[in-house]
Amino acid sequence: MFDLTTSYLGLKLRTPLVPSASPLSQNIDRVRRLEDAGASAVVLYSLFEEQLRGESPEPRGSAGSGSSAESPTHSPPPADFRLGPEGYLNHIRRAKEAVSIPIIASLNGVTAGGWTQYAKQIEQAGADALECNIYSLPTDPDLTSPQIEQTYLDILQAVKSATSKPVAVKLFPFFTNLANMAKRLDQAGADGLVLFNRFYQPDINLQAMEVTPDVLLSTTEALRLPLTWIGILYGRVKASLAATGGIHGPEDVVKLLLVGANVAMLCSTLLRNGVTHLTYLEGGLRDWMEQHGWESVRQMQGSMSQRHCPDPSAFERSQYLRAVKDPNRVMVTGREAWRILTGE
Repeated sequence: MFDLTTSYLGLKLRTPLVPSASPLSQNIDRVRRLEDAGASAVVLYSLFEEQLRGESPEPRGSAGSGSSAESPTHSPPPADFRLGPEGYLNHIRRAKEAVSIPIIASLNGVTAGGWTQYAKQIEQAGADALECNIYSLPTDPDLTSPQIEQTYLDILQAVKSATSKPVAVKLFPFFTNLANMAKRLDQAGADGLVLFNRFYQPDINLQAMEVTPDVLLSTTEALRLPLTWIGILYGRVKASLAATGGIHGPEDVVKLLLVGANVAMLCSTLLRNGVTHLTYLEGGLRDWMEQHGWESVRQMQGSMSQRHCPDPSAFERSQYLRAVKDPNRVMVTGREAWRILTGE
């Protein structure tokens, strides 16, 4: 009998499989389906700061405009947007009544005062935890790195002061020193870190000559980024570590657990394959554990992190140098390029 239980934000979960914020949780019937398929918790779709202000959802070019690139149509359509924050609170209440798994609310904002006052109401509505999805793409050349980092800390501290529930911070990977930022958030009271937010990246419609808001689902290659940083941060912060982006098959879940993830958050693969893909992922995780002699998820967690793997330098520059010099470690398309460049 395999023990798949894990702990995230102080919550005991049946498995490490958690659907992240996406359109899949906008409907209570879908939330039930996620639970039936094996979800151990659900992060609800995000409530946007603009909704709390009663503003239009149309992007205006601000630092935080746009929607999370992890999930298409993540930003609510105008009709839903006009429902206001009370509709989100009611959704939390209904979700808690409908399922027995933890419900994690998600706030998507850019300022410390924009929605932190709403955190207490989310707690009162019954949410088990809160994810701060801080969506800020700085475009002001006069905005400094310390100012950006302080915004994250201010938001976390304001939210923590407003609620007694666990709080996770969803990060983007572009800090000058991500390890230091993670440490500071951990020290400021973050109960969890979600790695990473994917940002909206526009395309150009050449026929209409317009900037278009197309959003792409993640691919397996995107796994490398959270895998690297979770492996580095494991054992260095007390906060739970959640991975999101690039998780499509059982082997992706296994890799993330080995480097130290508490949970694997899923979006693109469920949108592409349906919610029953959760059942497949859980079965694949069990099969892998049986084949390799692991009895529990907790036994696996962190065993291949930088702190515990046989070669800690595998996460650092020395391995980068080895990889780029060895054609056998280059992907197939890159190997063809290598042959062209070297004449081999």
